[in-house]
Amino acid sequence: MTRIPENDRDLIEQAIYLPMIVIILERDLQIIEKAPFKINRPYLTFVENALRKVQRDLKVVKSNMRKGNMKVQQIGHDESFTMYSFLYQGYEEQHNYFNPRLRNKCEELLDFYLNKKDLRTTHRNIT
Repeated sequence: MTRIPENDRDLIEQAIYLPMIVIILERDLQIIEKAPFKINRPYLTFVENALRKVQRDLKVVKSNMRKGNMKVQQIGHDESFTMYSFLYQGYEEQHNYFNPRLRNKCEELLDFYLNKKDLRTTHRNIT
């Protein structure tokens, strides 16, 4: 059983997912820059705008975690699971995340940041 309230756990999970989204969007930018589009600026702008939104949200998440005395750290992974250590107000918990779940959640977040799809059931704390 976890000692972390649901809202704080959601915040910690955002600290897991949002850096992944930043990495994905940065890689996509590199690919678009090298792609043989006749005009690639609109695509670059589209992805850059999404990246700025993610970075802005990540800054808020990090600030809120600092205020709440929370930290998250990846401590291991294999082909099926990734393990994270949650430090919450002096307590430490370890949580395993199924890698396909991480991938699916990242896909949902990308859809949100690129298309502004509704994420009420996915992420409650995104500003």
